[in-house]
Amino acid sequence: MAKEEGRILADLARYSQIGATFATSIFVGFGIGWWLDNKLFAGRTTPWFSFIFLGFGITAGFKHLWDLSKKISDE
Repeated sequence: MAKEEGRILADLARYSQIGATFATSIFVGFGIGWWLDNKLFAGRTTPWFSFIFLGFGITAGFKHLWDLSKKISDE
C-alpha cells in the first residue's frame, strides 16, 4: 500500500511540474520582453519586445512540455 501511495505522489509531482514549467516559461518570456520595452528602451518599443519574448516563452514552454512528456512516457 505504501509503495502505491508513493507512486501516486510521484505521478502527481510529475504532472504538476508540467503545468508549473509551462506557465513559468511564458511568464519569464513576457517579463523579459516587458523589462526590455520599459526599462532598457524607456517605452519606445512597447509592446514589440513583450510580444517577441512572449513567443519565445511559449516556444520554450512547449519544448519543455514535449521533453517532459517523452520522459514520462519512457518510464
